[in-house]
Amino acid sequence: MMKGFISILLILATTSMSAQAWSNEFQLGFRGGLNFSTVTGDGYDSPDGRTSFYAGLLAEAPLTERLSLQPEVFYARQGFDIGGTPSDPAVEFQLDYIQVPVLLKLYLIDGLNVHAGPQFGFKVNESLDFSPASAGNTIDVDAIQTLDVQLSVGAEYKVLQTFFVQARYAYGFSEIIEDADAHNAVLSLGVGFMF
Repeated sequence: MMKGFISILLILATTSMSAQAWSNEFQLGFRGGLNFSTVTGDGYDSPDGRTSFYAGLLAEAPLTERLSLQPEVFYARQGFDIGGTPSDPAVEFQLDYIQVPVLLKLYLIDGLNVHAGPQFGFKVNESLDFSPASAGNTIDVDAIQTLDVQLSVGAEYKVLQTFFVQARYAYGFSEIIEDADAHNAVLSLGVGFMF
């Protein structure tokens, strides 16, 4: 009886130690999901947002038992709509970025973490669609900035150290349009897999 009890304790201790070591290993992964983006700032009275997707790669490097550093690179479709009156025709801003966040992750309990850090968005595509298309509008596409510096914060829950779900909010401190108080604001919901 005592030998059986000791054997069970040894198995549990070994399993616990190997699980802890596994959770403290460097991991690579990918993530993807939905972006709900808009813009904030003076002169932008609750513009309609753009719902689209993001997808990319990440790496998690443990620093301590509870802290990790997580750099990422992902493609994100963002944007917003403004106007929509006869005197102010609607304009749909479609802005696509390569986003590069560097996040510090704090594990509160097994699997659950909160994270925050700077995020650098490099614009790779912009498209302005006017409605009606014949409206004589002149918005200088070159006025849309190529770099967007943001703060990204979020929460994530990992299942079995591999699959995770997460929610994240990013706010841009850079003006996305030259000489205009307009800042990206993006809520993202997604899933990912670590290996």
